[in-house]
Formats: sequence, C-alpha cells, structure tokens
Amino acid sequence: MTDTSNTIKHIASPLARQTLQDGALTRPVASVRPIRLLPWLQVVKIGGRLMDRGAEAILPLVDELRALLPEHRLLILTGAGLRARHVFSVGLDLGLPVGSLAPLAASEAGQNGHILASLLAPEGVSYVEHPTIASQLAVHLQAARAVVGSAFPPYHHHEFPESRIPMHRADTGAFLLADALGAAGLTIVEDVDGVYSCDPNGPDAAQAQLLAEASAAELAAQPGTLPFDRAMLDVMANARHIERVQVVNGLKPGRLTAALRGEHVGTLIRSGAHAG
Repeated sequence: MTDTSNTIKHIASPLARQTLQDGALTRPVASVRPIRLLPWLQVVKIGGRLMDRGAEAILPLVDELRALLPEHRLLILTGAGLRARHVFSVGLDLGLPVGSLAPLAASEAGQNGHILASLLAPEGVSYVEHPTIASQLAVHLQAARAVVGSAFPPYHHHEFPESRIPMHRADTGAFLLADALGAAGLTIVEDVDGVYSCDPNGPDAAQAQLLAEASAAELAAQPGTLPFDRAMLDVMANARHIERVQVVNGLKPGRLTAALRGEHVGTLIRSGAHAG
C-alpha cells in the first residue's frame, strides 16, 4: 500500500497555490462587482443621540417605521449614544485597552436595539444578534418585514489599536453590513439635518451651511466634527455596492420616509462604488 500521509494533492487554482498577498491573482475580477445577497433590503441606522432624547423623539420615529413596513423590508440598526461615551470615560480611567472598550459600547447599542424592537414587536419585529444577522437574516425577513440589530461591528478584541477609543463604531458597522449584503441603500437617521460645512454647535456656528451633497473623500479632508464616525469615510472609499448614503433628521417626521423613496431630504454622501 502506498503511503500518502505526507502527500499534498495538487489544486489547479492559482489562488490556492500562491500567497494571498499577491494582488495579481485577483486582478482579473477586481473590477467585477460581487453579487448582491439582499438587493431588496433597506438598511436604516438610528443614531444613539436620537435615542437619548427619549419618548418625544423615539415614539414618532417608531410610528414612521411602522408605516414603512408594507413598503420596505428593513434592517434597523442602532447606535449607542451618550451611555457609550460614559462607558468610554470610565474604561479609560481604569486603563482598559481599546479591544475591551469596543464590546462594552456595542452592548449599549444593543440596548437601544432592544428598545426599538420592543416597540415594534406587535408588527412581528424582533431584535437579533450579529451571528443571526450573518447567517439567518434572509429567513427572519421572510417572517417579518423588519429586523433590529446593533450597528456596532463585532470587532471587539480585534479592534484596531490606533486610538484609545474604538474607531469602528455604529456608522461604520452599518455601512460595512449594508455593502456586504448588497442592500438597496443605507440611510443614517440622526438629530441634525445632515452634514454641515463646520460644526453648527461650535464657535463658528454662524458660518455653518448644510451640505446638500459631498463625496466621502471631500468630507474626509474637512476638519472638525461630523454627525457620524470618520472611519465610515475610509470604508466608503472601497465600497462595492452602496453608492451613496443619506444622512437625515429623524426629529422631523417624514424625512426617513422620503429618503427611502429616493428623495433628497438631507445630505448625500457619495462612496467609491460605481453604478453598473
């Protein structure tokens, strides 16, 4: 009998036989867009600062989401808000590494998700964890018109150690998920009308102008604060499906509905993805 215990079978694929660091191996498909897994899905990210405002902000938004269910199938993702900032403050005082802070903030975003899911429960909407979104989202969206989850990406202890505060937060996570799923769109719902030329609450507030549209590259070069994670702009540069994101004011009834119908009611941010 021939001993084959140390024999490696030949595999014809060049990708299987060469280093994955060789960019030439994927060059033939570099310009080919991957398939869309859920092309009918609309992803809506609800900002944590909006959730912090309580019933006056949340209940009208829930009514609007409820009214949208016959028209759209939604993945509703929630941010963390002020509670995450408090967790960061305490964790930094204790000397916790960034990889320990990331899951703590993610748990706060999950709490906001549970709140929204509870309010939408009569419509069959439930909260699901990241593993379920990764492997069973399509099944859940056949059973109900919407699913709620945490917008924080599950980097956790794999978070990049570039900063003491996790750089990949809710907005970045929402964009990564929407693009990976090949969703129809991503709308970010905050407590401001969109993106401004400078901080509308800062010392130069009088000069602040609402931007109707901008590219991710243009915003990355703009100093000052933004109503979303700056890391989202980095991942937008390499997007495959999501060509633009709209930031809208969730405190103004009807803005989210209009955005999902394709209307321009906030700030449009163009990614690096191209139609085709």
